Amino acid sequence: MLAGLDSGQRERAHRPWSPGSDDERRRWFYTPTDHGGLTVADMTATQYRRTMALVATGLSEAAYVTVATIMGLENVLDHTEGFARTTTMRERWRDPELYYLRIVGTPGEPVWGWRFGGHHVSLNNLVVDGALVSSTPCFLGADPAGSPLLGGTALRPLGGVEDLGRALVVSLDEGQRSAAVLTPRAPLDVVAANRPRAEPGNRVLPLGELFGDRFTDDEAKDRMNAGHQAGEEHYGITEADHDALELTAVPRGISAARLDSDQRALVVALLDCYTGRVPEELRDRESARFAGSLLDEVHFAWAGSDEPGAACYYRLQGPRLLVEYDNAQRHANHAHSVWRDPEGDFGADVLAAHHRAHH
Repeated sequence: MLAGLDSGQRERAHRPWSPGSDDERRRWFYTPTDHGGLTVADMTATQYRRTMALVATGLSEAAYVTVATIMGLENVLDHTEGFARTTTMRERWRDPELYYLRIVGTPGEPVWGWRFGGHHVSLNNLVVDGALVSSTPCFLGADPAGSPLLGGTALRPLGGVEDLGRALVVSLDEGQRSAAVLTPRAPLDVVAANRPRAEPGNRVLPLGELFGDRFTDDEAKDRMNAGHQAGEEHYGITEADHDALELTAVPRGISAARLDSDQRALVVALLDCYTGRVPEELRDRESARFAGSLLDEVHFAWAGSDEPGAACYYRLQGPRLLVEYDNAQRHANHAHSVWRDPEGDFGADVLAAHHRAHH
């Protein structure tokens, strides 16, 4: 990929692997902002094709189709918002060409990584000795979460990811639900947000804060934070709700050990919506972490309504696992989903082992 770029493009796309490059790799976004790197808009058709071929190497077929669909939704979202220019940051706010490729290190070397991201897509991949070894954080979102199609059907890129979570909470008996449901109100976003590290004490961030130092339009940032506050007031979200949803070292919710065989099968299917985002060889390794009795350590938590079309949130948490799904914004038609490894995001654990073996 790098060989096909001119010097100016390479300067934007590439960063050498160095002690300071870890800060750049761990800076990630899922908002429509500057993710860092070379945009699709600044690529030739051939370079764009090669970029998507690289993206495909880090995804299963189903995940690749989902990513491509999410990128195309920018045109749908632009229509939803009346094709309005809502910020001075750039000429087009909803832009299917505003997806960024960043390569850290040099392909073919023992260690290198790549990131591809834009609005509602953030893929963070590490390659060691020619093998893809880490793919988290992995964020996929959809806005609108559901859109009408001809023939009376709907386009729901993350529909199955939500429906499986709902099926699980609906299957719970009264005692199980009392353990699983943290609050009757869903948050407006995933709790760990786009922090470099997901850890105890994380709470939902206001929308404008997700852009970090990449947000140069203070008026738009204030407008987004005000919109976030208005959304919380609309749903009646309180500090008690935030307390209930705060990330904790000991997982909240119900342990899979307390579920029957059918419910455990739903947990496995739900996990596969996240571990199934990567190619088969990495998927098998990730899935093995929760096989058999290891599944007992995974906890499922829910917030919000279990009625279709209503605001909802769920979480899967266990050793080396944090999954979050939220659909509350835009009147429960704006979905976020993320898969993280709190101990191994950005390949931290693999890099530590590699350094111990080679230094």
